[in-house]
Amino acid sequence: MEIVQRPSPNFDERARPIDMLLLHYTGMPTAEEAMARLCDPASKVSAHYTVDEDGLIFQHVEVEKRAWHAGVSCWKEEGDVNSRAVGIEIVNPGHEFGYRRFPAIQIEKVIGLAGRIVKKHGIPKAHVLGHADVAPERKEDPGELFPWKHLAEKGIGLWAEAPECGTDLIGEHSPIGAVRELQTRLFKFGYCIKVDGQYGAKTRKAVTAFQRHFNPGDIGTADEGYADGQTMAVLEQLLQSP
Repeated sequence: MEIVQRPSPNFDERARPIDMLLLHYTGMPTAEEAMARLCDPASKVSAHYTVDEDGLIFQHVEVEKRAWHAGVSCWKEEGDVNSRAVGIEIVNPGHEFGYRRFPAIQIEKVIGLAGRIVKKHGIPKAHVLGHADVAPERKEDPGELFPWKHLAEKGIGLWAEAPECGTDLIGEHSPIGAVRELQTRLFKFGYCIKVDGQYGAKTRKAVTAFQRHFNPGDIGTADEGYADGQTMAVLEQLLQSP
């Protein structure tokens, strides 16, 4: 696999072993602008790799080092996601600059790179995540157009299928018990939210992040940010995954 070295000074030492792969989109107008920022000491951000739309892979930080890509984030009640994660930036303008589908060659290279990383470090499928999963209040990437199902078919990450269900949406006006059940499932899966029976902004953001990853058909519809029956069924199947 050809990898172009484009080093970034923005890294430090890890505080714990690698057990997570975190996928991002660059969210900037061009690849060059994104990589310039990742390599700028003043930006205080970086990633281990960037995969361009033509499939070219750039490495910015050695995997053994802690790159600065997750920011304020949390998974499974642990806040220092950077220490445990390998970060891959995937060139795409993102929601701010013209979000678009990811080219097939780009995804092919992401799969090849990600496959090597998860195999080498023994990363569990449940720990292949998007930036939005670990920072749902701040981030949307890699977004609802990212082909998570295709990656799962290649052995990278989780996916679950569930039929559409006619149950009522769980939201602000739902019974406390229903909200607590939703929050409990999200918390058990890994999202850092309180189980308090209150459907506030943090819960809604977590649901939206979950839908972007695992139930993208809800994004852009009236169900976005609310847990419909399909969302609940997919979440339950994922919790039962080995």
